[in-house]
Amino acid sequence: MTAFDVAALRREFPALELRHDGQPMAFFDGPGGTQVPQRVIDAVVDYYRTSNANDGGAFATSQRSVAIVDDAHLAIADLLNARSAAEIKFGANMTSLTFHVSRSIGATFEPGDEILVTTLDHEANVSPWRAMAADRGLTVRTVDIREADGTLDLDDLRAKLTPRTRLVAFGYASNAIGTINPVAEIVRLAHEVEALTYIDAVHYAPHGPIDVQALGTDFLICSVYKFFGPHLGALYGRAEVLERLPAYKVRPAHDRFETGTQSFESIAGARAAVEYIASVGARFGLEEDHELAGMTGRRRDAHAGMRAIRTYEMQLFERLLAGLREIDGVRLWGIADPARLAERTPTAAITLAACSPRVAAEKLGRQGITAWDGDFYAQGLIERFGLAATGGVLRIGLTHYNTQDEIARLLESLAAIAAGDGVTATA
Repeated sequence: MTAFDVAALRREFPALELRHDGQPMAFFDGPGGTQVPQRVIDAVVDYYRTSNANDGGAFATSQRSVAIVDDAHLAIADLLNARSAAEIKFGANMTSLTFHVSRSIGATFEPGDEILVTTLDHEANVSPWRAMAADRGLTVRTVDIREADGTLDLDDLRAKLTPRTRLVAFGYASNAIGTINPVAEIVRLAHEVEALTYIDAVHYAPHGPIDVQALGTDFLICSVYKFFGPHLGALYGRAEVLERLPAYKVRPAHDRFETGTQSFESIAGARAAVEYIASVGARFGLEEDHELAGMTGRRRDAHAGMRAIRTYEMQLFERLLAGLREIDGVRLWGIADPARLAERTPTAAITLAACSPRVAAEKLGRQGITAWDGDFYAQGLIERFGLAATGGVLRIGLTHYNTQDEIARLLESLAAIAAGDGVTATA
């Protein structure tokens, strides 16, 4: 295994060369969308140059387009360890795909059936199920959290699972506070009552490997622009579940769940994003890794890449967590115990006694340090914490292209903000 070379990887991301008022930009806004490597930009541009056509044509550009799109389905199947490219469906974004497929899933339910959602989730995995339930006379129950550490209350989940539960919708990880759920255990509990599972993996996908076969989930959905690609949603659906769902589509559509003409250029970029992740694995993954037994080629490299990314990111997060603890007036929401870092992503949600999250984000932004503030559509969670009226949280999201120097710069700036001083930290 070659040591993780963040400097080499950073050279693949043109945006990391940007400067603001003479200072290098430091990107901690990854949970809202990551930067992209040059190969993704090239893939989108090259699609327009060489393959820009609708599918099904008897001519070269259409045939090239179809080949790219087919391999992109396979690339996402590789990333998620799906059995088949046919189990992958693309759409405009996670929200649109979930609204779409929820209609098909809901058509198989009866009035009085129950759906479980959670307080921890992004609204895109809550609102579609509530809307569908209202249309079909279903009951929606909400699984609560443990407020002390922002983890899902599995006892509450067990209590709310009943023989009428038909679907459990939950997140792989919280996009607001970084909590990683015990996903395999939740799938097992849901399947014990013969309920389907629908996992929102948007926040987790940039930070660790996903194996839908090992999880046994029925559905899993993610957003390509959160893992170094273009704006695009990608849905995994277990083949035997997809096959028995009714489809809402026009009659001649070639796919039962990909409605209309897709964004083929974005799909080309999605393939390139997976190939970038695979290149990380080929360079920095473990040569012998029993977790990857049975995987070969791009599939193995992509999973090795995500494992290498996870290791590096959590080393960065340890430094961030230690630094935050040293700043008076800063509170970290969610899991704060350094011994429990395996239960979270490298995403920190903080509040500062000195100012609102928005003011802190603005001060950081003036220094070329990007961080999000608000609720990030995790509205139920921020309300549960009692933070909605005060602007939510300041979210610091680490990605594998961040550096120790950037962490030091961020902590220096946060310390100045927490002290009520002007932001004068230098790059």
